[in-house]
Amino acid sequence: MQNIRNVAIIAHVDHGKTTLVDRILYQSKLFRENQDVPDLILDSNDLERERGITILSKNVSVRYKDYKINIIDTPGHSDFGGEVERVLNMADGVLLIVDAFEGPMPQTRFVLQKAVELHLKPIVVVNKVDKPNCNPEQTQEDVFDLMFSLGASEEQLDFPTVFGSSKLGWMGPDWKTPTEDISYLLDQIIEHIPAHTYQEGNAQMIISSLDYSSYVGRIAVGKLHRGSLIWGQNVSLVKRDGSITKSKIKELYVFEGLGKEKTKNPVYPGEICAILGIDDFEIGDTIADYENPEALPIINVDEPTMSMLFTINNSPFYGQDGKYVTSRHLRDRLYKELEKNLALRLEETASPDAHIVYGRGILHLSILIETMRREGYELQVGQPKVIIKEIDGQKCEPVEELIVLVPEEFSSRVIDMATRRRAEIVSIDTKIDRVCLTFKIPSRGIIGLRNQMLTATEGEAVMSHRLLGFEPWKGDISLRHAGSLIAMETGTAVAYAIDKLQDRGNFFIAPMEAVYEGQVVGQHIRQDDLVINITKTKKLSNMRASGADDKATLSPPLKFSMEEYMEYIAEDEYLEITPKSLRLRKIMLNELDRKRAAK
Repeated sequence: MQNIRNVAIIAHVDHGKTTLVDRILYQSKLFRENQDVPDLILDSNDLERERGITILSKNVSVRYKDYKINIIDTPGHSDFGGEVERVLNMADGVLLIVDAFEGPMPQTRFVLQKAVELHLKPIVVVNKVDKPNCNPEQTQEDVFDLMFSLGASEEQLDFPTVFGSSKLGWMGPDWKTPTEDISYLLDQIIEHIPAHTYQEGNAQMIISSLDYSSYVGRIAVGKLHRGSLIWGQNVSLVKRDGSITKSKIKELYVFEGLGKEKTKNPVYPGEICAILGIDDFEIGDTIADYENPEALPIINVDEPTMSMLFTINNSPFYGQDGKYVTSRHLRDRLYKELEKNLALRLEETASPDAHIVYGRGILHLSILIETMRREGYELQVGQPKVIIKEIDGQKCEPVEELIVLVPEEFSSRVIDMATRRRAEIVSIDTKIDRVCLTFKIPSRGIIGLRNQMLTATEGEAVMSHRLLGFEPWKGDISLRHAGSLIAMETGTAVAYAIDKLQDRGNFFIAPMEAVYEGQVVGQHIRQDDLVINITKTKKLSNMRASGADDKATLSPPLKFSMEEYMEYIAEDEYLEITPKSLRLRKIMLNELDRKRAAK
């Protein structure tokens, strides 16, 4: 048996998790000297690279001295908390990374709570000590206070602290004296992270993750809890509902470096392995002994807080860009996503064309939509809605803790914007040249807040939020103050028409763009909707004009990102999503139909 350490890296978004994994991979000499290796090796997905965030958790293994260290990189956004919850089952300890300037943030609290509940041993890494005005000692104290408030055990509170900078590639016991490399951190992992406790008994392994290969199909990944597994062994699969099916291990893989390696040797407890040959499994099922199957406790995942209607694209321009446009395509793709996305829920509607998808937040759902869009799907989504529960006969809604870091001169604007959305001020702290504002705000109030706040603070505000729980309904919130400009007929937008209508509001489209009847082409300056004709051209006659034509001076169109559109959408609108374009439209395209429905 080999010496194994399983460690998960957890932190708030952008505190340096993936960069630290890069350093560990370099330290363990996983690459040749002359090999050209990109930054953020584990963020291999295009979306991850574009946005600079980790979305899917991944695991790699490195060799250091005589030990094998399995490292699991996790996302920092609470929207992807489902990823953190399922992979922490594979770890025996965690590296908690905290920014030396920012200190513990909302997501630090969220991920740490999960680790404390699972009784994992933490090592605190105070990162980015090269930042000006940082305070590493204070950060260490804050982490201790946070752990104490989360109810950590004596053993967990007795954590070692490592200081350093992942970017500069050093870790050491003192933040004032930089070291040569990060070997101090690796030594601390070996010393303080416990090895998996060996238990005699039959085989038990909970499936924490799944891999897919178009060549061999679905692969179950997890940490072996007890017993041993070998290639060709007969096993039982214990489902969540208690039913048992018999299977055989066709192939067995262990993680080595950045990939998987096929093995014919037995796998012992504590090792993270991948199994091929198990049919019809889900995350949270247990692979157990053939004769005496025993199930492990099921992975608990927090409930979703937001829902959206997903339906097929039935606009006049459907099927022009995408490959998959039917309801069957959409349904199959959503059910496939459910297999690996634990925090997602799906509900059928009365119509076979539409499904209600439940997720953790706008980002969680927008990543799913963006992935489908890139795969060639066309779909439409409705307005995001928060999930409302009835608790003790009272209407309740999700409430979140919102923390905003902002320069002092903008703090009054931020407070004004938040309180209009039914937020309550919890605390106001000053950090050198910044003010840290903490609010308690309904989840409804966060929809569309980020863009408005960035505009109001000249791009300086740093927002982060996490779910607190459900509280009684706070009252109505008016989120959108402007009406829509709606195209009157199908055709091509003309510069002449746009020029004459510019005083009516801001447009989302440019001249020579194809539009259809009922499409939302701009934002009205007033609260009501206005139907306009933007396909109208100038009437030409053979009479000489008395004055020369003026040049049309057009303002550039407003271009929204996916999340911005999702936050902007009104109740009677759909967002049409195709691989090449995003369009906003009314659910009822015809003006007469809309007037009849309004009566």
